[in-house]
Amino acid sequence: MMRRSFLTLLGLAVVSLAALPAGAAENRCGWYVNPTPGNWYLSDRDGDWWMRSQGGMEAEGFENAPDFDTRQYVKLQPNGYGYGCACLSVDTDKAKMNISRIYSGTILPLSRCRNDKALDKPD
Repeated sequence: MMRRSFLTLLGLAVVSLAALPAGAAENRCGWYVNPTPGNWYLSDRDGDWWMRSQGGMEAEGFENAPDFDTRQYVKLQPNGYGYGCACLSVDTDKAKMNISRIYSGTILPLSRCRNDKALDKPD
């Protein structure tokens, strides 16, 4: 009886693992940058991860990226574009340094990125 229960649980565990997607989403945190119209990237300790470029690529699920919080936003002069700090749940193409899919995102306080010594301040 005990052995049958164990085998049943083991079988359920194997089936559950098989149902998971092949690659789990990455959680990447850093400067969330919109430097010019139509251009967006996330700059973390590994570099700049492009998620949208004007006239070029756009990550699947780009509409899932968070809106800037006006209280946690640095406006670049004179064009009015800027940056904030965020964590995004994404799939990446490491060879191209692109974010290929955005699942979700959260705006963080600017202090979180400012205090991270691994991050360079955006231009």
